[in-house]
Parts: sequence; C-alpha cells; structure tokens
Amino acid sequence: MGDYYFRTSDLSVGYNGKALIHDIEINVRAGEILTLIGPNGSGKSTILKSITKHLAVIKGDSFIADASVNAMTYKELSRRLAVVLTERIKGELLTCWDVVATGRYPYTNTLGLLGPEDKEKVRAAMERVHAAELAERDFSAISDGQRQRVLLARAICQEPEIIVLDEPTSFLDIRHKLQLLSILRSMAKEKGITVIMSLHEIDLAQKISDKIMCVSGETISNFGTPEEIFREEIINELYGISEGSFNIAFGSVELPPPAGEPNTFVISGCGSGISVFRRLQKEDTPFYAGIIFENDVDYQVAKALAAEVVTEKPFERISDAAFGRALELIKKCRRVIYAGVPLGTGNRRIADLVETAHELGTLEDLSGETETV
Repeated sequence: MGDYYFRTSDLSVGYNGKALIHDIEINVRAGEILTLIGPNGSGKSTILKSITKHLAVIKGDSFIADASVNAMTYKELSRRLAVVLTERIKGELLTCWDVVATGRYPYTNTLGLLGPEDKEKVRAAMERVHAAELAERDFSAISDGQRQRVLLARAICQEPEIIVLDEPTSFLDIRHKLQLLSILRSMAKEKGITVIMSLHEIDLAQKISDKIMCVSGETISNFGTPEEIFREEIINELYGISEGSFNIAFGSVELPPPAGEPNTFVISGCGSGISVFRRLQKEDTPFYAGIIFENDVDYQVAKALAAEVVTEKPFERISDAAFGRALELIKKCRRVIYAGVPLGTGNRRIADLVETAHELGTLEDLSGETETV
C-alpha cells in the first residue's frame, strides 16, 4: 500500500457482468481530495458506485488502509466510508433531521436508538453545512440544493474516514457550491478525511483537488495532480473540444474567436482589454490585439479570441519587429480601440501607436487619461 490510504488494484467496473472501464488505478493519501472529471456518460458514477459497493465490481478490488472493500460487510464499510450519490432517496414522512440521523445507524444497537451523543452529532453536522434551520422540514418538500446539504450532513455525522460524492454541486447556486466545497476542503485538511468525488465544474475541480482522474472511454486517460492534468491538450482531448478552448490560466472556457478578416485593432494591457475582447466576441467582430507582453493578463484571453496577437517578451522593450507589425495592422483597420495601458520605459512605444490611430481618424479612446509610471 505504501502511504496511500485508499487505492484500487486491477479494477474493472460495469453492469450485468460486462466491464465498461478497465484498469482503474486510484491512489489517494489520507486527507487528499480526488476529483473525477470527464464528459457525461463517461463512467464517473459507475466508478464511484463500484468502489462503494453499490455496484458489484467486474474485476479487482478497492482497499481502505490495505483492508479489502470486497471482504467488508456493509456495516463495516459504513463505519469507514460515507456516500452522497445523485439518486433521490425516498424521504416521505421524514424530517431533514431524521434523514441526517440515519448517518448514526452504523453505531447504534439493533433497535437503532440514538443516544444523547448521537443526537449532538446530528445537530453539529447540520450546523456544519448551514442546514440547521431545515431540521423540522419535510425532506421531500425541500429544494434540490437544500437536499444536497442535508445529505452531506448525513455523511458528516457518519464520521467516516472517506466521503464519496457524486456531483455534489449539482443544483446548487454559486454561493452554496463554494460553501460546500469549502466544507469538504476543511474536513480533508483539518480532520484527515479522504474525499473522492465527481464534478462537472472543471474550474472548481482544478482549484480544490489534490488529485484528478480523467474518465473517458474504456480506460482512465490521465491521473495526476491538477498541475499535471490541467493542460490545454489534455482537457481538449478529454472533452472533445474543437470549438473554443479551455483557458488554463483562468480555469475557464473561452468561446471560439469570431471568423473573418478583422477591421478592428485593440490596444490594451494590464487587464484593460479583457472586457473589450469579450464584447467584440459577443458581437461576432473579428479583431487584432497588441502589443501585449506574454506575461500580461490580457494575453491569456487575447490569444483565445483575437485573430492575431502582436506580442513582446516579458520585461523587454518593444522591439522594432513587434512595433512594425502592430503598425502594419493598425493602418489596415477601420477602428482602433484604445483600452488604456500604464506606460513605462519598456512599452512607451504604445503611445506612438495610439497617436498614429488618432492621426488616421480611427481611434476610439476608452482609456480616459493615459497613466504614466
């Protein structure tokens, strides 16, 4: 096992005795967060259901601290692993408190009676997920987002060593997505609980996870740290992105650039051009951009949306080659948008480009006064 707390060995999963995904190798340390990403229908839920014994595995096994999951009874497993799946549970005539309290049943006697300590853990779990006000509400009558928080509370009061969640942010607004993921992160880091989950929001997966597994097709295409996985070529191949692109720096998806021959040039820097680039993209207006240093935040968006970006190397003075190319493009455009650039010794030639556009009568100045530093 080494120092891995949860691992799989030669695992194959599927339905009705037929393996759909082969050679699944998971290695996660205690307190780490592993997130499965991939397109709809790729098998993320099948993997999660198999490692939690909701589905019989086709081949291989999973191990918690080197103990075989296949060999565990369901009661033994429930004391070590809690599950929050996407399937609706039937909660007729149950309050939210009742549903959360079922998380204590692995620790109760045959009558399933909760003692004072159990009840306190139910209360604390509901407080932890900001669901205390739902305690007396009918579970079947609450919203999907509230339901998700209640089910997470049930998993928390189970006091597991591992929590497995299938798309836990589904149906949640942005506030509650961030709230839920923050809870999972603190549980992992403060209590050493291992978290294994699937997410559709790959930007959030990039930010919260210690490990990422890419699920697509019959095998796992990639497994590693977010730094190893979140590369443009890997994400584009995983999701089959042919139009648009995934912006690694921002953790966001950019729509395809407008088609056609540009008649607009955008001069910007230090973030001033991002809103302009996206407005032009929405208007389906092709454009050029420059001169942008390659370490400038504007460059990350411009390279995805502009027909051509005139660039300069970081911390260098604007070269004759870059200046000449920008000047050439400006002279062929009917509109030059100046979004504003703080000017210094390295990029002072930007002012000459602005002046040229002014003389040509094509300048659209959005900058106010140019700041000189």
